[in-house]
Amino acid sequence: MRHLPYFCRGEVVKGFGRGSKELGIPTANFSEQVVESFPSDMSTGIYYGWACVGNGDVHKMVVSIGWNPFYKNIKKSVETHIIHTFKDDFYGEILSIVITGYIRPEKNFDSVEALISAIQEDIEEAKRQLDLPEHLKLKEDNFFRLPEGKTVNNH
Repeated sequence: MRHLPYFCRGEVVKGFGRGSKELGIPTANFSEQVVESFPSDMSTGIYYGWACVGNGDVHKMVVSIGWNPFYKNIKKSVETHIIHTFKDDFYGEILSIVITGYIRPEKNFDSVEALISAIQEDIEEAKRQLDLPEHLKLKEDNFFRLPEGKTVNNH
């Protein structure tokens, strides 16, 4: 994966409303503008890395990049699931992510239950991988210290 680690920052926007409601796995979504800034040759699929909302703590995350075949999306999306429980939504906040590794390609599923099961496996794989020293070191990257007023996507 020649684009990794990949650093990205952008405002959290409302997504499809499926993550929390239908799947019980909340996601933070980037705008189309941020999604379009990803390298065009970056493979779609499920990745893992680190995420930070505003100047908050840095947490483990998994991120889906692509069209989500189960839902037959027309537009490409980047949906980040932060492995942490937040009390409130954070629409409009700045989300900073560092993608450090790749788990699997996108695929379709026979049922919502099968999709949820795969996502849970992805989360467990992300937790294992992010405990490795080569990934753990990126948790402390200065990229996560957001300068005051910084709202643009940074690579």
